[in-house]
Amino acid sequence: MNHRPFVLAGLMGWPVSHSRSPDIHNHWIAQHGLRGSYVLLPVAPQNLAQALRALPVLGFAGCNLTIPHKVAALSLVDRVDPVAQRIGAINTVVVQQDGTLSGFNTDAYGYLHSLMAEAPQWAPENGPVTVIGAGGAARAVVVALADKGVGEIRVCNRSPDKALALANEFGPVVVAVPWAQRHDALDGAALLINTTSQGMGSQPPLDLSLDVLPLHALVSDLVYVPLQTPLLQAARARGLGTVGGLGMLLHQARPAFESWFGVMPQVTPALRVQVEQSL
Repeated sequence: MNHRPFVLAGLMGWPVSHSRSPDIHNHWIAQHGLRGSYVLLPVAPQNLAQALRALPVLGFAGCNLTIPHKVAALSLVDRVDPVAQRIGAINTVVVQQDGTLSGFNTDAYGYLHSLMAEAPQWAPENGPVTVIGAGGAARAVVVALADKGVGEIRVCNRSPDKALALANEFGPVVVAVPWAQRHDALDGAALLINTTSQGMGSQPPLDLSLDVLPLHALVSDLVYVPLQTPLLQAARARGLGTVGGLGMLLHQARPAFESWFGVMPQVTPALRVQVEQSL
């Protein structure tokens, strides 16, 4: 008889059918010979509180959260990890032994580890970082880079108020740059990161000239459909190093998986190929 517990986890969002998360987590469950399953949990916004409270009752170890629940869930869990508090969103819920819910955000971890895995030459002291966009993904990236010791993070967003809010919140390390000056914000930058959805699927490409970006700079795009966005293609054409968005998706899943299943999984070439083929 196999007495190991069957562990359930899943992804709560609205909609969720497009998600690659089940592919990732179920791959690791099989790889490590665990008893469990990672399932999709389509939950409409008005049902979020009820659905979260049902997790312990249904025997779930926890869940991931995606659009539109990441911010709303902050006030619905029993405790929020300090990193998630600073990012202002949670993407991982862990059911504790006593049935209470803890909220975490693994996006900062995911971004940093994808960057270090795919661009080992990058270091925080290489120079300023330019971030395009100021939404939830940008906040996670800013927290990751600031904690790693980057001295200057230039945030450039179409509506200036969000970029200014980030600068006010994170202090002198973050500088808000007006959208009209976005091309100049690449001058001397060691890393450019697109955190917007521009270049995704049928969206128009990001309107940004890479002409003043130094030749040692890296270009990173959080978009992973397509894997080679117009921004990454333009960077490659200039001979710049690039980091695609799929790595962040894969790496942010690792600490979440560990919190539910008790094993820290690795991002292997086999997993990457499996997810790439599903895109």
